[in-house]
Amino acid sequence: MEEDKILEEVRELLETKQYTRLRQKLADMNIADIAAVMGESKEDELLKVFRILPKSMAADVFSYLEVGDQQYIIGFLSDREAANIINNLMADDAVDFLEEMPANMVKKLLANASAETRRDVNHLLRYPEDSAGSIMTVEYVDLKENMTVADAVTRIRQIGVDRETINICYVLDTKRTLVGAVSLHHLLLSGDDSVIGEIMNDNVICLNTLMDQEEVARQFSKYDFIAMPVVDNENRLVGIITVDDVVDILEEETTEDIEKMAAILPTDKPYLKTGILETWKSRIPWLLLLMISATFTSRILMSFERALDAIPILTAFIPMLMDTGGNAGGQSSVTIIRGLSLGELNIRNMPRIWVKEIIVSICCGVTLSAAYFVKLMLFDKVSMAIALVVCITLVITVIVAKTIGCTLPILAKRIGLDPAVMASPFITTIVDALSLIVYFQIAQRLLPF
Repeated sequence: MEEDKILEEVRELLETKQYTRLRQKLADMNIADIAAVMGESKEDELLKVFRILPKSMAADVFSYLEVGDQQYIIGFLSDREAANIINNLMADDAVDFLEEMPANMVKKLLANASAETRRDVNHLLRYPEDSAGSIMTVEYVDLKENMTVADAVTRIRQIGVDRETINICYVLDTKRTLVGAVSLHHLLLSGDDSVIGEIMNDNVICLNTLMDQEEVARQFSKYDFIAMPVVDNENRLVGIITVDDVVDILEEETTEDIEKMAAILPTDKPYLKTGILETWKSRIPWLLLLMISATFTSRILMSFERALDAIPILTAFIPMLMDTGGNAGGQSSVTIIRGLSLGELNIRNMPRIWVKEIIVSICCGVTLSAAYFVKLMLFDKVSMAIALVVCITLVITVIVAKTIGCTLPILAKRIGLDPAVMASPFITTIVDALSLIVYFQIAQRLLPF
């Protein structure tokens, strides 16, 4: 509600052309709040607000905007204005932006950027997408082992203003190999004549440039750091990753997993800024695949047409069996996918997972069957034979569904696929077919046709 109120105030100041008051209001606001308000603005309002922003805030606000808004704004800026924005962005933010731009636009922007910006951006662009190297920043504070604390503080004052963080400083030798780290807190509490090499922590936890960003997030979660150094294969410091980057990673990865689990191709755009055609493209491939795979279910029904003709009431319980199986498989798959994403599970845990899921599935299946048996006998008034067929099928279906639900994500991970692909929609289709086969096989053996 507060955001809506601010947006209305901004619109009113724009409409009444009170640009000085609007500039002052924006100057007093938090950068993230400004970006949030701009994200809700119309395109013409977005551009006006950005041009009214104090120049010292423009690049920072720009880094918080959605990619679509960034592209819209950059298209109306002169080459000099655009270059100024790129030069004032942190290198990792500049790379995130440029990766979404057309190649000809990237070439033009870099041509007008400063030599330092071009060097930093080109350095980051050479790393694989979604690796630690591609999301790190090269703006960090580095110190030498033989420096005194007084020298270190002087250096921090000289270069700290343009660095991502100064809370942690990294100590390098003459070959730029990472040998230690020291916190600003520790520096300020040490004597001016103390030598960095003597007070630094030489047991530094670091990341490799080629480490996947999901593993990066796990490392931050494990150690609770606000920043971590990134080194190459020769242990030379090449950048750092800060906790704000990790928050973005977690949001991106979680969104991607949710979309895959819902059988949607991932997209990095907000829902309201994704076009109808794009939304259709992201949904239709999986729907087509699942529709085609669902034809197996119809083929199974057709093959047991004689049984359905002989005892029509069997048809009434098919939706319940299929839905219960799908839900049971979905529960297991989501639990396993979450464990895989957190690094808690792997292929070596498969035997323990099977044992646990089978025991749980037997307990669930028996409980559900007992409850449904009472319902069949008291309310549906079916024969004992039909009730047994339905309840036995229900137990087996739950066991099969949970076994498949826990197995497929781990196998997907083992062969290099995203486990989220093996979530509810895919598993439900498989379980539907198997539950029908089990249902009719049991029916043929227990019921007279």
